[in-house]
Amino acid sequence: MKKILTILAVAASLFAVDAQAQNKSLAAAKAALEKAQAAAENPKQNTKMATWLKYGQTLMDAYNAPAGNAWVGMSRQELQVLAGGERPMSESQVEIGGKQLVKQVFANKNYYFNEAGQLAVIEVTQPLVANALDKAVEAYKKAAELDTKGQKTKDISAALENIVEKYTDDAYNAYSLGKMADASQLFEKAYKASCTAPLNQVDTNSLYNAGLTAWEALDWNRAKGFFEEGINKYQYYGTAGESYAKLADIADRLGDKVASKRYLEEGSKKFPESQSLLIGLINYYINSGDDTEQLFSLFKEAQKNEPDNASLFYVEGNARAKLGQNEEALAAYDKAIAINPNYEWGYIGKGIQLYNMAVDLQDKASQEMNDAKYMALMGEFEQALKGCIDPFEKAFNLVNDETKANIAEYLKNACFRFRSEGGEYQEKYEKYSAAAENK
Repeated sequence: MKKILTILAVAASLFAVDAQAQNKSLAAAKAALEKAQAAAENPKQNTKMATWLKYGQTLMDAYNAPAGNAWVGMSRQELQVLAGGERPMSESQVEIGGKQLVKQVFANKNYYFNEAGQLAVIEVTQPLVANALDKAVEAYKKAAELDTKGQKTKDISAALENIVEKYTDDAYNAYSLGKMADASQLFEKAYKASCTAPLNQVDTNSLYNAGLTAWEALDWNRAKGFFEEGINKYQYYGTAGESYAKLADIADRLGDKVASKRYLEEGSKKFPESQSLLIGLINYYINSGDDTEQLFSLFKEAQKNEPDNASLFYVEGNARAKLGQNEEALAAYDKAIAINPNYEWGYIGKGIQLYNMAVDLQDKASQEMNDAKYMALMGEFEQALKGCIDPFEKAFNLVNDETKANIAEYLKNACFRFRSEGGEYQEKYEKYSAAAENK
């Protein structure tokens, strides 16, 4: 045991030395950068490839210096050892994107630890030099221009690849912190750096992510540009044609229904099994009322792809109800219930459909002058109204949110009609009246 403790003590002393060296690294990196920058600005030296290579490297060193010895994935215990004498100025619990994180604030950076105690995000708040990665890209571009014989092509490409990786890391950090606009800018820079000679690689993933984060930041025109560039220039469509789904959503938000439909149809032709595109088309047809036969063909396609998805039959029921196809709507709701007997919306859809049918029959009966026809309509009315009670009760027993009181309102109204028939309906009326008051 003594031997192990001795080893740990030696290790701790070595890390303490590293921490002292780390305290000097910022000053050293800054001094090296200033020297390299002076050379890059010197007319006698800035025509040399080596000058720009050196400048690019010192920019990268300056970029890396504030983060210290930390890396994403390390534990708090590891950081405490490696940090030596560096201690956070404050520590607090924060919630970001629905996740609980521990935030440690330092003079020039913030560390965020997840619930497992691992470092999830490194956020540099005081960089040693502004826009270090941007300047490094320009430095390596200049070096490549001066490398007329291509002697350093491999080294310059590796340096640019490293910059792309840093941009991407920073973009994901910004995304994790909910800074979608910043993430979009960083993904765009990663994409452009990757395209830079002599690396000349098309990073379609960063291009798509630049669009996705712009979309999440509600910057519709910016997002549209990236998605369209991916499709038109590189034939990159995102997973299962998701770029088309996003473009359709953007067009819809910008008020261009024609373009929205065009994106959905074009995407569905290329990716017929994409559920997001199918659902987008379904929503379009429901809202526009156009080409209902095409709408139900899309329902069949979506249901074939996901036969166990009860919600697809619930949505079909809603569409058919909206179009006045009462029996077809009830059949769709029954199918949703058959697929998932615990799917409350199947019961809610069926209950509302029967309730609305009852209201329509009552209105129709009130205008009927023929006694026989009146009595027939009232018989249908009572059958529909009684029919809604069972599905509503099943839904009532499945939900535990504000929907419960809304369902109770329907049940109260339905049971009121039949309370004179016996104690059962009277008891139900009283029960659901009390529940409806909890709105």
